[in-house]
Amino acid sequence: MMSKQYEMVIGLEVHVELATKTKIFCSCSTAFGGAPNTHTCPVCTGMPGSLPVLNKQVVEYAMAVGLATNCEITRCNKFDRKNYFYPDNPQNYQISQLYLPICRNGSVEIQTENGTKSIGIHEIHMEEDAGKLIHDEWGDCSLVDFNRSGVPLIEIVSEPDMRSAEEVIAYLDKLRMTIQYLGASDCKLQEGSMRADVNISVREAGTTKLGTRTEMKNLNSFRAIARAIENEKNRQIDLIESGEKVIQETRRWDDTKEYSYAMRSKEDAQDYRYFPEPDLVPVVINDEWIAEVKSRQPELREAKLARYKEEYGLPDYDADIITGSKRMADIFEAATAICGKPKKVSNWLMVETMRLLKEHAMEPEDITFSPKNLAKLVELADAGTINSTVAKEVFEKIFDEDIDPDEYVQENGLKTVNDEGELRTVIGQVVKDNPQSVEDYHNGKEKAIGFLVGQTMKAMKGKANPAMVNQILKELL
Repeated sequence: MMSKQYEMVIGLEVHVELATKTKIFCSCSTAFGGAPNTHTCPVCTGMPGSLPVLNKQVVEYAMAVGLATNCEITRCNKFDRKNYFYPDNPQNYQISQLYLPICRNGSVEIQTENGTKSIGIHEIHMEEDAGKLIHDEWGDCSLVDFNRSGVPLIEIVSEPDMRSAEEVIAYLDKLRMTIQYLGASDCKLQEGSMRADVNISVREAGTTKLGTRTEMKNLNSFRAIARAIENEKNRQIDLIESGEKVIQETRRWDDTKEYSYAMRSKEDAQDYRYFPEPDLVPVVINDEWIAEVKSRQPELREAKLARYKEEYGLPDYDADIITGSKRMADIFEAATAICGKPKKVSNWLMVETMRLLKEHAMEPEDITFSPKNLAKLVELADAGTINSTVAKEVFEKIFDEDIDPDEYVQENGLKTVNDEGELRTVIGQVVKDNPQSVEDYHNGKEKAIGFLVGQTMKAMKGKANPAMVNQILKELL
């Protein structure tokens, strides 16, 4: 008997912390990692009588993300109070947007192995983040850090258009890339500045009725999200196959154990008693404001990708890797503007930079070297002032300390020796000292010349011109 085929139906709620310097309703710092409760004031700790004042930059970032994801901008949108008690929620309500969110009816295109697909965006709304509970096992108590309370968020709510973990990752990657290019957030999942809650249900393939969904929380990497989705799909199918019911609930994913467990049931819908926020006026957005935000939108990844191939003649692979990080693309463009050698700049980014990032377990966003010093290195290597071995050594110093390569080469005497007389003397000695290799070469062993080149470079402390060494060696042999 053939087993039934099932398909997943997945929708996402993605929270993104915006890159404003200050919080959404007060002037406290949003910097990550301060000592507990040092970035706080009466507003973000919910003191009675304190009043919120909206941060204009939050609205502009939300509009920028909405425009980049093909949303309609709500001309008159307002804030609502979502009432619930939780220890890290200081006012016992959260200021959010339910009835009139700032962006609606958008979409983004994703690419997977099955081709291009459009994922609908139901809405994007602005809201404030809550504080953070820290469970002290020694003191047998929970402590609250309100530094995160009032940090501005946008919540991007998708339509249930995704059918696999691959599509979910492609969608999240597209959102992350777009938001990073806009400069609206750094979208670091590991620091919580991008968080995804995944709603999953399964149904028999070919049917249109939706199954009972569960919501998965605590997902802080793409790999964790992919594993959680596969795990939840199998869990729901097992329940259905054994004649049991899937319960609508919120589940927490434990990535180390690769297991999820129920946090709370959602069978009784919580009544948040939403009502219009009385302390904030509606936000009225006119065409001029939208046009102004639109005019500041940067070139996004797709446009950059096409331009790099067209303008700089980069191969697809190079262009894809470089535009895959806003930081990498910025360095590439700035260095190319200085030295005018796009393919050479691309090679340094693709090979040595990627190698060192991997070695140091760093992200491209963590790169600290300046485009100016990379461009100088490209010029030095291209002019033959330093050979490729020295160039790699110098680049490692640039990567680590952003040194000036011109000064470093000068101070450490690393310039390539192009003096033919000096090279002939050294090569003559190498040939004299290695009669066996000379004989091997004359007996048709071409590889023997490689050994002699190596010995010459060693004698010259790696500073000889390799092409010149080869030429003189062949002549002498």
